[in-house]
Amino acid sequence: MSADQMLAFETDCHIFDGCGFPTPGLHSFVFEPLFTVAGYEINKPMLLAVLSTVVIIGFFWAAFGKAKVVPGKLQMVGEAGYDFVRRGIVYEALGKKEGDKYVPLMVSLFFFVWIMNLWSVIPVAQFPVTSIIAFPVGLALIVYVLWMFLTFKKHGFVGGLKNITGYDKSLGWVLPLVMLLEFFSNVFVRPFTHAVRLFANMFAGHVLLLIFTIASWYLLNGIGIAYASVSFVMVILLTAFELFIQALQAYVFVLLACSYIQGALAEHH
Repeated sequence: MSADQMLAFETDCHIFDGCGFPTPGLHSFVFEPLFTVAGYEINKPMLLAVLSTVVIIGFFWAAFGKAKVVPGKLQMVGEAGYDFVRRGIVYEALGKKEGDKYVPLMVSLFFFVWIMNLWSVIPVAQFPVTSIIAFPVGLALIVYVLWMFLTFKKHGFVGGLKNITGYDKSLGWVLPLVMLLEFFSNVFVRPFTHAVRLFANMFAGHVLLLIFTIASWYLLNGIGIAYASVSFVMVILLTAFELFIQALQAYVFVLLACSYIQGALAEHH
């Protein structure tokens, strides 16, 4: 929550008090540095991204550091999460033979995206890291570079270009147009949409939560209390919906990553 929105809470600003509604917007996604490390300023989203890494490493270290044949509760949860990504996403898209080597990357991506999304509904944190476009772009670039590398490694330079441009001589006179469109789509649109899909969903979800959360407080005055109660119910419903969307977006991000890799490895016809 931005400084001006926090001020509305701290100064007990309500409807009919003569103060305007502190509308959330782009300023709600701008944070002042919390501290400086080695000359680099660290703000809240950056800190939450680091904490996401710590949480994931800590969880899997605790779950599998001393793995047992008969797993304990924590190991069972870890195995269930790992197996969900491995069998439910990677194997479905790539098959077991090709997919096994990419399971560690996809498991890491899934849980990293999911935890960064999950901060949105965690008290005190209350911010989805992936609603800052730089984070989805960075993750999408990892997938993009891997996809390009595998494409040219598998098919060679000429074959890789054919794969990227959708070359098919049976298309006849429309082939140049198809190749141009496919090249533009694969090289530019694909990584863009991969990042923006995650960013836009988290950005929109956070704005909605902000609107109804702030409104619940702002309307607590006189007859506005009735509207405040409705707004508070919406906060609860949206929080539950966000929990679903956060996991779904992690799933979709990894599913698309697997789909791109599958396309890179597929034989061109």
